[in-house]
Amino acid sequence: MSIDVRTGQLRCAAAVSTLSDTSGAIDETCERALVELQAPPHLALVFISPHHGPDFAPLAAQISARLGGAHVLGCTGETIVGGGREFEEGPAISLWLAHLPNVDVVPMHLTFERTPEGGSIIGWPDRLDGDWPRESTLLLLAEPYSFPADVLLARLDEDRPGVQVVGGMASGGFQPGQNRLIFDGEELGEGAVAVLLSGAIRVRSVVSQGCRPIGRPFVITKADRNIIEELSGRPALEQLSKLYGELPPADQQLIRKGLHVGTVINEYQEKFRGGDFLVRNVIGSDPASGVIAVGDYVRVGQTVQFHIRDAETADEDLRELLSHARDGSSGTPRGALLFSCNGRGTRMFPEPNHDASTIQREVGEMPLAGFFAQGELGPIGGRNFVHGFTASVALIEEKS
Repeated sequence: MSIDVRTGQLRCAAAVSTLSDTSGAIDETCERALVELQAPPHLALVFISPHHGPDFAPLAAQISARLGGAHVLGCTGETIVGGGREFEEGPAISLWLAHLPNVDVVPMHLTFERTPEGGSIIGWPDRLDGDWPRESTLLLLAEPYSFPADVLLARLDEDRPGVQVVGGMASGGFQPGQNRLIFDGEELGEGAVAVLLSGAIRVRSVVSQGCRPIGRPFVITKADRNIIEELSGRPALEQLSKLYGELPPADQQLIRKGLHVGTVINEYQEKFRGGDFLVRNVIGSDPASGVIAVGDYVRVGQTVQFHIRDAETADEDLRELLSHARDGSSGTPRGALLFSCNGRGTRMFPEPNHDASTIQREVGEMPLAGFFAQGELGPIGGRNFVHGFTASVALIEEKS
């Protein structure tokens, strides 16, 4: 079933509870969020720490019962985001509600089925067989061990160009069967839950990869799968060694901690800056052959640039992108969702609550919820990707 409401104004609300009692935490978050919303909720997203895992099935049913006819999607998260805080330890449940007049809300539970041809995504609602509405957004929460999100994103980029996907891979579990999903009162252990939004809503995505480019761009002139053999006609490792010698000591130290390669998304630009790259890890090198291995397939002709990451760079990148989104908005966001990497938080920044508090500070106080994911989903250069060490933000606005 889908909800299509034609009256009122778009509203969002959020609440978080750190009670260890699961039923009490649900009651607390639902009561606070409903009072704040002051309208019937049509969509609810809930993010739950693993501490509540044993009670997940009744939890899912209780939330749906409390929220009436709202579609409820959710997942487990290692760290739970609520308001301007990131709860990295202890139990937490974060609930985000939306009243969505003039918005078409199409929920779905997707699964991956292996076939002789490779595999297929099943579970698409029949009403999506035709053309999808323009400027649609798919909010997606997926179980990482059972659902290949990259396969879905590649298919959507090919079949539904212009549809952005924002979300994250459920976390908190360290092996198959430990992560959980919620879909309209039901507990799920595999697949993905999603909702397609269209109509009088604009979801403005902000994808902060937290890196900055160093040196100059190179063109890949020889490559094999994920191995870069030559950059601009010279062995890849030789070009990197030359670059390393030209960098200040602080950047050299960051390279020793971890190096990344950014691939340009739009080759037709005259100049490239941080947000123009899809960033992937450098996972190895071979001094004998001079090649570099990266965490993605590459091809001859692509423009790439080496990147480094640290807390200062990640902070600047997120603030700049949020500021750009705020200045480019025609209205005030009514709410926001944050899907941040498990490697961020106090694992990256010297102070807690960095990403959540930065959103509230740069864009304005608003209902905010989310979780730290085992892979973040968001568009770069008009294409959808699975990211790492990234903060993927969805700013919810009413379209006039």
